Amino acid sequence: MSVPTVRRRRLGAKLRALRGELTLDEVAERSEGLFVPSKLSRIETAKSATKAKDVEALLDLYATLGREVSDELRAALVMLTKDGDQRGWWNSYRDVLTPAYEDLISLEAEAESVSAWHLGAIPGLLQTAEYAREINRATAMSEAVAAQIDALVEVRLARQAVLTREKPLTMWAIIAEQALRSTVADENLMYEQLGRLLSMSKRPNVTIQVLRSEAPLHVGQLGTFSILGFGPHMDLDVAYTEGLASTPLYVEDRDKIAVYRTAWQRLASAAESVEASAVLIAQIRKSL
Repeated sequence: MSVPTVRRRRLGAKLRALRGELTLDEVAERSEGLFVPSKLSRIETAKSATKAKDVEALLDLYATLGREVSDELRAALVMLTKDGDQRGWWNSYRDVLTPAYEDLISLEAEAESVSAWHLGAIPGLLQTAEYAREINRATAMSEAVAAQIDALVEVRLARQAVLTREKPLTMWAIIAEQALRSTVADENLMYEQLGRLLSMSKRPNVTIQVLRSEAPLHVGQLGTFSILGFGPHMDLDVAYTEGLASTPLYVEDRDKIAVYRTAWQRLASAAESVEASAVLIAQIRKSL
């Protein structure tokens, strides 16, 4: 990619934090010729990709300097060096994917969890093919996007493999009731989509709550967002929002991510319980 990816920025930020009070020159000197200041700067500022062996070497150095470098942190940072746009299945769809969307798919492939709030539509990871086709058609804002709907639907369905892989992504989705009651020309489309939600909610790694339409005013009315989690290393987490053009906008600042996390927790508290949500989904489905 011609611009720094989210993965590179997260990696660079964590390596910068581990460097602490040391200057780039001091790290270069202590590396005994493995690094020069300019290379370290490019890694920390995400101006260039780096290799796993370089990250390993830096972590070894920081560990000898007393920094806390656990096996879990090492694995997480090495994971971020992987160049997702070259190794992933989505590479064959680069003609229809924006760099930001490629970032999302790449991050989903490596994340441990996603906490999602969806105001007006069913989350992409839980959509049926026909619902995905209809929502893409309804939200297409250009003829170019409209012409790519088949490919975009294929991408959306392929993304869902993260929920059924050997070590599946853990998903906790809070969905506004209005999204469950969307009016479509073919009622069978929503019938099947709601059935998909019910079946997916039975998986141990998927939790679904519904926020009632009559709920008091809440922070979720400001828009849809999700938080991708990377296990115990919360400073690697990423929040993102989805705008009109369906292009994810990323939030990487720790304090701002904390705001999204608090907002999500408020929504989870305001929503129906998991059991009551399943009953409500089934009732809406039965009424179609």
